Amino acid sequence: MRLPALALLCLGVAACQDAAAPSVEVSDAVCRPTPNGRDLTGCYMTLTATTDDRLVSVSTDAAGKAEIHEMSTEGGVMTMAEMAGGLPLPAGEATALQPGGNHLMLMQVVTPLAEGDTVDLALTFEDAAPITVSARVGTPAAN
Repeated sequence: MRLPALALLCLGVAACQDAAAPSVEVSDAVCRPTPNGRDLTGCYMTLTATTDDRLVSVSTDAAGKAEIHEMSTEGGVMTMAEMAGGLPLPAGEATALQPGGNHLMLMQVVTPLAEGDTVDLALTFEDAAPITVSARVGTPAAN
């Protein structure tokens, strides 16, 4: 009787191991060059999560501070603020970080970013494993 129970336990463990771990795919990562005399810039990309997830933080050695920002317009005035709770990533949906919308904000940029450079961005998610993305420095694609 012990052998069938052990076999069932092994099958259960194998089934759990086969379940895909949550992951996030990143595409089209780009950061704008820093304007002359400024030490901040925006970064953009598209994130697609396999399960409902949330981008909770971003960090980089290229800047003293990095935040997830949202843009909103009220009464004709556009404002930008940190998304303290992170950015929701619905399962299977491409979530675009783009100019004029949600984006990553790099502040206290250590060395000016010029066209052709790259910036490594460490992305931390609520469920998926953290990933590092190498973003090119250039002009983001038009919406």
